[in-house]
Amino acid sequence: MAEPIRETMVQYPSGNVTIRAYVAAPQTRERRATIIVIQEWWGLTDHIKGIAKRFASEGYMAIAPDLYSRLGNALVTDPGEAGKLMNALKQEDGLADLDATVAYLKSVPEVDPKRIGVTGFCMGGSYALMLPCVNADIKAAVPFYGQVPNPDAPLQKLAAPVLYIYGEDDGWITKADVQRLAAALKKYNKPGEIKTYAGAPHAFFRDNDPSVYRPEAAKDAWARTKAFFKQHLG
Repeated sequence: MAEPIRETMVQYPSGNVTIRAYVAAPQTRERRATIIVIQEWWGLTDHIKGIAKRFASEGYMAIAPDLYSRLGNALVTDPGEAGKLMNALKQEDGLADLDATVAYLKSVPEVDPKRIGVTGFCMGGSYALMLPCVNADIKAAVPFYGQVPNPDAPLQKLAAPVLYIYGEDDGWITKADVQRLAAALKKYNKPGEIKTYAGAPHAFFRDNDPSVYRPEAAKDAWARTKAFFKQHLG
């Protein structure tokens, strides 16, 4: 029998803003590795909460911060509205709120502060790649089809190994972007790998959207993500 999962909503400060976040964790309170799960541009959806629960069922504590906390905790289904929200969130504010998330985690007794990882999807994938460039407390990162910094200077400060997951038919992130990432990892001598899925579109991991979901690629990506975090977070 799988251990039951504890689900809570928490709040913590980021400057003068209050961040809301969803937490999923096993019922037992011993110290454990923790995964930050960063949303797509829609907001803090049930899909993202479900991914956090999947990590909790693997024995991690998982936290999914609402990156739209400073935008009224918006939650949308229209791509036009989602794009406006994503563009309204300045990257420095998003990263500050993620830094605040790490600071919050370090105050939680059951979090092992030396074993914090991050993953994210679409917009969240962009943040999951940037966060370990600005916060050395992140020990492993698995960005799913996120934007690659251009120019690549932030990657000089990448403090954690990266597993970057990408669908070959992505209409948002180009193959040239992914090649730039591979070149930057090599140039700056950073540990990282890129896994590309043939025939998979952008957001292929989103299992509640049949227009993009690719079950085989998603299943393999999940297995690789679990193995990567197990390797680097123990």
